[in-house]
Amino acid sequence: MRKAAIPLTLALALGAAVLPRLLGTVAPSAEAQAPPASAPPSAPGVPVTADTVATADVPVFLQAIGTAQAYNMVTIKSRVDGQIVKIAFAEGQDAKAGDPLIQIDPRPFQAVLDQAMATKQKDEAQLASAQADLVRWAELVPQGVKSRQTYDQQKALVQQLQAALKADEAQIEAARLNLGYADIRAPISGRLGIRMVDIGNMVRATDAAGLVTISQLKPMFVSFTVPQENLHKIHQKKGETGELAVIALGADNKTELARGKLSVIDNAIDQPTGTIRIKATFANDDERLWPGEFVNVRLILSVRKGAPTVPAQTVQDGPTGSYAYVIKEDNTVERRAVEVAAVQDGLAIIGKGLSPGERIVVDGQYRLTNGARVKVEPKAPGAAG
Repeated sequence: MRKAAIPLTLALALGAAVLPRLLGTVAPSAEAQAPPASAPPSAPGVPVTADTVATADVPVFLQAIGTAQAYNMVTIKSRVDGQIVKIAFAEGQDAKAGDPLIQIDPRPFQAVLDQAMATKQKDEAQLASAQADLVRWAELVPQGVKSRQTYDQQKALVQQLQAALKADEAQIEAARLNLGYADIRAPISGRLGIRMVDIGNMVRATDAAGLVTISQLKPMFVSFTVPQENLHKIHQKKGETGELAVIALGADNKTELARGKLSVIDNAIDQPTGTIRIKATFANDDERLWPGEFVNVRLILSVRKGAPTVPAQTVQDGPTGSYAYVIKEDNTVERRAVEVAAVQDGLAIIGKGLSPGERIVVDGQYRLTNGARVKVEPKAPGAAG
């Protein structure tokens, strides 16, 4: 049995070796049936948003927070004691210098004036009589009818009455002043505020509180401070141009409220803070500045003409400094070191490294390396840059 099994095993082994060759002559192999492999597709570019290096005239400025101030502001107070009988203005209205505002009861002051004028008339009559006597006695003294002493006494009486008349005139002038003070008028042209008294109230010259305020809104001041190290720049630029422009912006630091010019540099530096106080004047014809308002101030020192600018997010910070990715013609990028002169209003002003007209990557830099291929995608609506 063992001898018969050996030849059978050999036959099966030979068949297994020969059968694939026989089948190969009949049917093609699976590799022969498969189509030839194509070249592997190129990797897609990294999606990025691109922009072009632009040029712009960029102002060089100092920035500060300022306070709008009325060009003139007056707190109206009473200069006499009395009762208010009339208020001739509406709160918030514009008034011109000399317009009536408040009337204090004038009758007591008119009575004092009348009394002073009556006293003057009495003294004038006495003076006239005394002068007539003096003239007569001057003729009688040489005749011995009147003594020299009597004449001198009459002469002194005339001088006393003349002095009394001067005092009467002063009393009349004071009474007229008080009568005029009872009629309170606007000392300047401006906008009236909220009144602090009503008809019927008693007011006194010694009252600390005022009756109403009036503010001159055209023009307006804006007061602000800058660090003392900038003072020499301000003096230098002011000497070169004659005057420096100042821009007042809203709380968002974007909305322009008004344009004015530098008008006052304080005569001393505030030593505790190391700052210098500055005032700028604005025409404020549209009244966009209001007394007490906080505004962002830009003091323009100069203007960079044709400076290269890119959106601020274009420039990235690396371990060796700032850099940006420049898109070449074959849609690969070059990582290039740049120097940023300033960043303002969402734009980076480039000092070195980029030229106007070059395409740069604005968004999508985090996936890029030097030489990477990019795919420029359109900007989203409302995107910066």
